[in-house]
Amino acid sequence: MHVTRHEDTFVITVRGEVDHDDAEDFAEAWAAADRAALPTTAVDLSQITFADSMLLNALLDARRRHAESDRELVLVGPLPPPVSRLLTVSGTLEHFAIADAGPGHRDRADAPRDGRPDPDGREDGHRE
Repeated sequence: MHVTRHEDTFVITVRGEVDHDDAEDFAEAWAAADRAALPTTAVDLSQITFADSMLLNALLDARRRHAESDRELVLVGPLPPPVSRLLTVSGTLEHFAIADAGPGHRDRADAPRDGRPDPDGREDGHRE
């Protein structure tokens, strides 16, 4: 896990497998985001290869904390299948603002999120 600051955004980048062993790292990252108190926290999940309920709980807790302090939490993708599946099965996908990183990608916070593959083969239910 890596944390950085870009202007008014606190960025948390998560890579590889995410499970209960990573709970302390997440707690530290959220605490750093809270201390920075920037208007937006972006959590880059695009490089996750495995995720369990710990990630879901951490994201839901972060969402609550950000809402309470009137800050925005944005998940940055494209969401890999393990993350997309976790959020879809739990029924929480629609509760998060999601944006794709990189040139040519637009914000997908208001894109349909029904969990069905797109015609272009995406498994996360987002549409271009």
